[in-house]
Amino acid sequence: MTVVTIVLSIACFIVGGFASYLFFKHGLKNKYDGILRDAEAEAEVIKKNKLLEVKEKFLNKKADLEKEVAQRNQKIQQAENKLKQRELVLNQRQEEIQRKKMEAEAVKENLEAQLSIVDKKKEELEHMQRQEIEKLEAISGLSAEEAKERMVESLKEEAKTQAQSYINDIMDDAKLTASKEAKRIVIQSIQRVATETAIENSVTVFHIESDEIKGRIIGREGRNIRSFEQLTGTNLIIDDTPECVTISCFDPVRREIGRVTMENLISDGRIHPARIEEMFHKAESYVNQRVQEAGEQAAFDTGTHDLHPELVKTLGRLRYRTSYGQNVLNHSLEVAYLAGVMASELGIDPSTARRAGLLHDIGKAIDHEVEGSHAVIGADLARRFGERPHIIHAIEAHHSDVEPNSVLDVLVQAADAVSAARPGARKETLDAYVKRLEKLEEIANSYDGVERTYAIQAGREVRVMVQPDKIDEAQTVVLAHDIASRIENELQYPGQVKVIVIRESRAVGIAK
Repeated sequence: MTVVTIVLSIACFIVGGFASYLFFKHGLKNKYDGILRDAEAEAEVIKKNKLLEVKEKFLNKKADLEKEVAQRNQKIQQAENKLKQRELVLNQRQEEIQRKKMEAEAVKENLEAQLSIVDKKKEELEHMQRQEIEKLEAISGLSAEEAKERMVESLKEEAKTQAQSYINDIMDDAKLTASKEAKRIVIQSIQRVATETAIENSVTVFHIESDEIKGRIIGREGRNIRSFEQLTGTNLIIDDTPECVTISCFDPVRREIGRVTMENLISDGRIHPARIEEMFHKAESYVNQRVQEAGEQAAFDTGTHDLHPELVKTLGRLRYRTSYGQNVLNHSLEVAYLAGVMASELGIDPSTARRAGLLHDIGKAIDHEVEGSHAVIGADLARRFGERPHIIHAIEAHHSDVEPNSVLDVLVQAADAVSAARPGARKETLDAYVKRLEKLEEIANSYDGVERTYAIQAGREVRVMVQPDKIDEAQTVVLAHDIASRIENELQYPGQVKVIVIRESRAVGIAK
């Protein structure tokens, strides 16, 4: 019973599975057919949409092409119109050129005819002139050249006399109108700017307590002195002069650094290469700080702002620079004050004048490093650091390295001369002093008619004795002017030089 049941169950299962397969297969086929129909319908719709889209794009592209063609046709038409217009203008210009060419040819023919007439008249005039000259020569008994020479000599004498009269009139008028006002301005400026006289030397003499220290400064086999000179860039002179050593250097800043280094070493008592190097760095920092402070203080005292930091530093170096014994920084401050006061009196901006006066000698801070005049060096330095053109020109023109062309240039020159020429401001060597006096006398003696020349009052006055039979009273004025002009052009000197020409006539009679 059980086996039969099992067999029937298996049979039923097989039959049921086969029936289920047939049913599933039929349903799957129906579903497939439905999906296929839907896909075909959808494909037909997509096909129609794509055709519509392509057609629309084609129409748009066609419209764009038609528009572009129309624009190009319009441009071509415009270009053709321009070409036609240009061709018309060229034709008109060609016609105008042809017309002017014909007119020029006509004018040329007319001018040639007139020139021919002028040449004929010129020949006739020359012929008549020769006839007149021959007649005049026959009447006067002089040739044309002799008459011309006599006329030229007469005119020269007349012009010379007239020129001498003009010189006298001009000088008298200038003295009456300008001398009083100029003296007032200069005197007032000097009174308002009174500074001390500063006399310094080009070498530094350092005092020591005893000569025993000299040996310690020199060191074993001279190692200390070599180290000192190598670090500071100075020359240390130790000789038989009691209780002193001399520090020499062309650079005043380096000389000051050497002095401070030596002072610190002697105060410390320990003198050896390592200590020298340490003290040198301290002295260098100290002196650089003093240089910076000196430049800033000078700019502040003169009301000169917005200076370039390098210019301020270079200006401070002038604290240790001297010229003919005069401290250059003090001289620059004095020139700035003088220029400012005189500018105020003349109605000019005093701040600009003070700025130019303060910077006029800045080239002296580096003139031992750069070749050329200190005025030109200072102008280049100011130009490099953005100073204004009129300030640069005033610096460059204060010794006439370039021609002064403004009131500011003349003010700086005048202030520089006043500061340098005041009593006790400067000193000069005996050789330079003697050479200057000899040159003054040489210039005056080079003129004809000069008998003797004396340079007096330290070269500030030249007295010229002339021969009365060769130079008359009127010519003395011209001679004084010529000598003064030549001295001004050939010599450099502080202040001014007065030229006095003396003519003396003596008549001696003896009664017997």
